[in-house]
Amino acid sequence: MSESRIRHSAPSANLADILERVLDKGVVVAGDITISLVGVELLNIRVRLLVASVDKAMQMGINWWESDPYLTTRARDLEQENRMLRERLDDLENLIRTSKLLESRPE
Repeated sequence: MSESRIRHSAPSANLADILERVLDKGVVVAGDITISLVGVELLNIRVRLLVASVDKAMQMGINWWESDPYLTTRARDLEQENRMLRERLDDLENLIRTSKLLESRPE
């Protein structure tokens, strides 16, 4: 009966080390793609990609996921509160306009 053994190759360990370094340090990939026809630019695509750990991104000042309403309930709550405050502000502005109009009417 033949015995089969699973062999772990060294590249998998190296790949894990590389991934850990990339996430720790961060990598930026940038490029532009332009499609032109007879000298007329038809399409221009700008690609900007950052690969980093959350901790590294936050060190760099990148934290958009904290306020993305599709990712956090806190952001949804803030968005709803913002909408309610805008409505109240509109109501107050209308009230001020109305009271000014009433004050300026001749009796």
